[in-house]
Amino acid sequence: MSVIAAKSHRSNRSIWVALFLLLIGTLGAYQMVSLNQALLFLIGGALGMTLYHASFGFTSSWRVFIKERRGRGLRAQMIMLSLAVLLFFPALGAGELFGNPVKGNVSPVSMSVMIGAFIFGIGMQLGGGCASGTLYTVGGGSARMIVTLIFFCLGSLIATSHLDWWFNLPHLAPISIVSSLGVIPALVLSFVLFSLIALATMFFEKKRHGSLEVEPIAETQGFKRFLRGPWPLIWGGIILTLLNFATLALAGRPWGVTSALAVWAAKSASLVGVDVASWAYWQQPSNAKALAESLWFDITSMMNFGIMLGALLAASLAGKFAPNLNIPKRSIIAAVVGGLLLGYGARLAYGCNIGAYFSGIASGSLHGWLWLIFAFIGNGIGVKLRPMFFPNERPQPEKLTGC
Repeated sequence: MSVIAAKSHRSNRSIWVALFLLLIGTLGAYQMVSLNQALLFLIGGALGMTLYHASFGFTSSWRVFIKERRGRGLRAQMIMLSLAVLLFFPALGAGELFGNPVKGNVSPVSMSVMIGAFIFGIGMQLGGGCASGTLYTVGGGSARMIVTLIFFCLGSLIATSHLDWWFNLPHLAPISIVSSLGVIPALVLSFVLFSLIALATMFFEKKRHGSLEVEPIAETQGFKRFLRGPWPLIWGGIILTLLNFATLALAGRPWGVTSALAVWAAKSASLVGVDVASWAYWQQPSNAKALAESLWFDITSMMNFGIMLGALLAASLAGKFAPNLNIPKRSIIAAVVGGLLLGYGARLAYGCNIGAYFSGIASGSLHGWLWLIFAFIGNGIGVKLRPMFFPNERPQPEKLTGC
């Protein structure tokens, strides 16, 4: 069998595996929990496919801007956030969506958010991905990112062992600009801030390069491009927003990722005799419930599983599912350190690039903006540290990926 034929055979096989597992997960969620849970699992699958095909990586977009002053990825994020607040703010202002109660991801403005986001930012660059980036690259076949994910979970668990100390540091109560200002003023303020960030990226990019980077022309078009990718970044941002809005409608709250990773680690620790249930974090009603129940009932876990399977399907359709176990030692060390920082930082900061940044800002939470500032600073430090672990890395500003 030729190399091309073997690759095609492997891709076809992984397509059927992904579809089978998506089907089993959907039917299981429906039978064990509800139709809503099954739909949320499928939304997770769609998120994974979108993240993979659009290469919508928060980590790489920030790194490319910090190193190369290319802002195409950041501008796509501002478009995504603009659409998100346009959809979310009216629903959150009304307190309901399609007749169902909804609430945003609004968390305290605190030192723990600042420190946690900073730590998370460093972890993004060392681990090679953010929370969503870690999940979809694992699903896409990255063996290295499995290491990052394992230690992401461990870092989350370590943080929960003493999280009450962090949360008792100086802080303000949760602040929602939707509640404080009203829907329209909050929208105007948000659009102004998004525009300023986009304009800043354009200024620095033109100053460095003389012109703005354009979207690469894809080899495939039409339906074939939809199935196999790559998708334009703008497509990715718009679809991610619509899927987040669907999550709000079905779950009553926006998309999140990292709380489930702490649950996975806590359940694993319990199996080997660690009494995590006695920790203050796991005695909170919602956390205790998640620890005691099957993962079938945990919305975030089911969506995370969907993300990985959706990415597996996308990678297989693109003919790119090819796990490589030949990982340099320095890269593995970076994955371990980065994963621990990602997990620990996410718990301190009430979320990650999805729960705190994307869904937090979409919810009108001031802590989401605080997260953005300190995570970006942390990314700057992480970019400086990357050469220690990736000495042969070359800049690729034209290619924005999750790693």
